[in-house]
Amino acid sequence: MTLPMPRLTDPLGGWDPVRELDEFHARMTRLMSSVFGIPSGADADRWTPLADVRETEDAFLVEVEVPGVKRDDIDVQVAGSELTISGEFKERERTGWLRSRTRRIGRLHYRTTLPADVDSGAITAELADGVLTVRVPKSEAVRPKRIPITSR
Repeated sequence: MTLPMPRLTDPLGGWDPVRELDEFHARMTRLMSSVFGIPSGADADRWTPLADVRETEDAFLVEVEVPGVKRDDIDVQVAGSELTISGEFKERERTGWLRSRTRRIGRLHYRTTLPADVDSGAITAELADGVLTVRVPKSEAVRPKRIPITSR
């Protein structure tokens, strides 16, 4: 088995493993983009955050993970039956030598379709501990109602 010769990437002729990893990462990004349709190029910094949608008796709750994003950098909109959450993970100013970054930065975008019978005028959003919780109340017409039973 023949091992490839290390690249000479610095003036002193040594091997730079960080550069090798960066080149490998770039090749894998291109591969993932071509095979799985993962955005690259201009849309590479736009991504969909992890989210849970659950139903309670009186509302739907959409919980979106946005750790490190400030409240002012998030926008929640509803248009018809579509809820859209967008925002931006901004890169922090760093000092010193940064050798590696694995945290995401850039635009986030989450979109979901709401059921028809919701009260879109009463939607609320709260950001706590890196999770944005959007509460979408059900309209009165679809909420379960308890019917009392009477005796004669």
